[in-house]
Amino acid sequence: MTTTQTAPIVPTFGTVDSDRKLAIICSKGNLDMAYPGLVLANAALGEGIETHLFFTFWGFDMINKETMGDLKFTLLGNTATHMPQGLGGLPGMTAMATHQMKKSIAEIGVPEVPEFLQQIVDSGGHLWACRMSADMQHLEQDDLYDEVEGIISASDFIEITTGAQLLFI
Repeated sequence: MTTTQTAPIVPTFGTVDSDRKLAIICSKGNLDMAYPGLVLANAALGEGIETHLFFTFWGFDMINKETMGDLKFTLLGNTATHMPQGLGGLPGMTAMATHQMKKSIAEIGVPEVPEFLQQIVDSGGHLWACRMSADMQHLEQDDLYDEVEGIISASDFIEITTGAQLLFI
């Protein structure tokens, strides 16, 4: 008896689109909301996708030299922690939750926010600050992480990222 071997069926998804762009709007500055945008930007850059991050409102904490290394994680109002909300208001709970989250992140080899931003820039990513948010917070370019390319308007960001996939975090 003879057996016939068939070649495996391998799906084809076409060619890789090298013109892809990803625009991520980072609007939150607490520790647990900083990472989704950074992780997605890093993944996109690894796939060769042109990537732009736009920091606005509380997302400015991620690029403000005074706050970027000290983002916090709070249990208050965060039902995903699966803990009684009353515990979040107790003294020291934010510090404990922040410490535990940073420890968990470090254990899986993910860098802290400033180092992650540098990794994104080193991989070709672009960092932009929102003009309105800078004006509201009385911040200038010198107050921001050195790798931020500029403080631009929302209209400028839309123009720069024409045709991009857009994520709002």
